[in-house]
Amino acid sequence: MEININKDIREYTEGIFFGLNQRQLICSGMAIGAAVAVYFLTKDVISSEFITYICMAVAAPFAALGFVKYNGMPMEKLAVVWFRDNFLCPRRLTFRANNFYREVTRDYLDHLVKEGLKEHAEELKHDTEAG
Repeated sequence: MEININKDIREYTEGIFFGLNQRQLICSGMAIGAAVAVYFLTKDVISSEFITYICMAVAAPFAALGFVKYNGMPMEKLAVVWFRDNFLCPRRLTFRANNFYREVTRDYLDHLVKEGLKEHAEELKHDTEAG
């Protein structure tokens, strides 16, 4: 006798209808309902080819709610995290090169300039900026 066990027990979902869990079944029903409603509301106004694209666009968010998981988060939690990260707590990442050798030798270069060894100081400054 052989018993199959999922590697991660938290990933187990019980299939209710055609292998869909309750969440997927409800979201699929909402997607189908939204697509049918859009079709019947617009079938006399817009060409059927364009209606097809509108129905897919209307049904896609409902389908995503039921089926999309990213890093263990369902779609609504993912949307909240994305909104919070991009709009409520945005951060500007800037990059600025840090030439540690230049910072250490700055006092020495200023001293050389004051002493009148400007040519030597310019040569050293050029070397520190290149490296």
